Amino acid sequence: MNTHQRLLVIDFGSQVTQLIARRLRELGVYCEIHPYQNVTPDFLTRFTPWAIILSGGPASVLDSDPPCPPKEVFSQNAPVLGICYGQQVMVQMLGGKVERGRRIGNGEISDPAIGDVFAGPSGSRVNSEFGRAYITSKGALPLLEGWFGEPTEQVWMSHGDHVAELPPGFEVFGVSSKAPFAVVADVRRGFYAVQFHPEVHHTPNGKRLLENFVRMAGFTGDWSMGAYRDEAINRIRREVGDSKVVCALSGGVDSAVAAKLVHEAIGDSVTCVFVDHGLLRKDEAEEVIGMFRDHFNIPLIHADESDLFLSELKGVTDPETKRKTIGRLFIDVFRRHAAAVGGAGFLAQGTLYPDVIESVSFSGEPSVTIKSHHNVGGLPERLGLKLVEPLRELFKDEVRALGREIGLPERFIGRHPFPGPGLAIRCPGEITRAKLEILRNADAVYIDQIRRHGLYGEIWQAFVVLLPVRTVGVMGDGRTYDYVCAIRAVTSVDGMTADSYPLSHEFLAETATRIVNEVSGINRVVHDITSKPPGTIEWE
Repeated sequence: MNTHQRLLVIDFGSQVTQLIARRLRELGVYCEIHPYQNVTPDFLTRFTPWAIILSGGPASVLDSDPPCPPKEVFSQNAPVLGICYGQQVMVQMLGGKVERGRRIGNGEISDPAIGDVFAGPSGSRVNSEFGRAYITSKGALPLLEGWFGEPTEQVWMSHGDHVAELPPGFEVFGVSSKAPFAVVADVRRGFYAVQFHPEVHHTPNGKRLLENFVRMAGFTGDWSMGAYRDEAINRIRREVGDSKVVCALSGGVDSAVAAKLVHEAIGDSVTCVFVDHGLLRKDEAEEVIGMFRDHFNIPLIHADESDLFLSELKGVTDPETKRKTIGRLFIDVFRRHAAAVGGAGFLAQGTLYPDVIESVSFSGEPSVTIKSHHNVGGLPERLGLKLVEPLRELFKDEVRALGREIGLPERFIGRHPFPGPGLAIRCPGEITRAKLEILRNADAVYIDQIRRHGLYGEIWQAFVVLLPVRTVGVMGDGRTYDYVCAIRAVTSVDGMTADSYPLSHEFLAETATRIVNEVSGINRVVHDITSKPPGTIEWE
């Protein structure tokens, strides 16, 4: 990405650092997130950032060995914006002073390292804020252009430590009831710092602040999916050369966009392997095959192995055993069919930028919990293949935008996420063909209802779960004893947290009526309104 104007986000372990990058990408600014310990003076020289943002984090600058960027960050002739912990580390490094929060009632104490996530003892605090706060202007600042249309501006605070004394050259431009240094800046040197989080939705005008920052840094918004498409195609051609490529096609958006992009780059030198484990949604296999093989003319192997998967899952009820069984079989099946391609040197997969970030922990070491789909179960090593990952710089919303650029249909691009184990984890208890058929039909009715009511685009994920419970019902003056299904719809940004979507009672009643009347085998519908946490989005 050296051809783009680049912004560097230095990560100190905040749970919302990814949101900073997403907001910037939405503004047409290419940025990368790097853990603070990987940002060396040599790295800065190579990266040549146009601007730098210091993220929040859970540490305290008053610890014995606090996370800090190299001092060269402040000599790059590039604007720097510090957020929460980023403000505190900037102030501390440039000659100011940071103090710990204090609790009323027990005297002054040293708090645990709080930063973004309040994990310390409860109690009223002085100079600590968690949640919604309001700041007041203390002077005009280009960073805050478009702010303070009202006397105060709503922001989201989450800090225990606080700035107590500013470095030389800094002035105060915004205050809150508990943060007298909520917005500070050394305008001459281009250093800006805020105690709140502009990247979160709870700071309604936060995106405008980030937009002002990148405008002041000279960014022209040269990052677009049209440009990325051309760059990615050229890079794939250079990387792959004359080799053949196999692509693990799951039917999801990520693998579909990756497959189509690789095909645009090298044509029929790529072959997609679509493993059909018999756990897909209604008519999903036919839709994927029709689009890729028939419409786009991309070589595709349809590995219909539903008999194998369902026979191995017979009698299995434990959710983790289900997942492991499906993962093991997927690897075996994919290896067998990919080997039939012959001469393949690369495996293409739809790794995204969040996958790359999550695969490296805050300490810079490999994460303990790398998701299995990041490396398709270790297939590259087992097959002796090199990886080609054309989406590894992109967030999910950018992948959808790229999908539109390369001509994938909107109905396919906007599909809700679907888990790798498929309907196996939406069918608690033993899996049978009969139960899967009931579940598919009920899910199809539910999704049709959501589309009819114009709700599909507002919902992150919606699905039906077939419960291992049967109840008595009355239909046509006769007794029934059929299954119960649960319907679920959630809103989310990235799937890490989720809220139940507020479906109306009228919608729920209409949907329940349709499912019971149109799907044989179900006589009762319930509604799951659990948030994540404490629940999970899926049931298993």
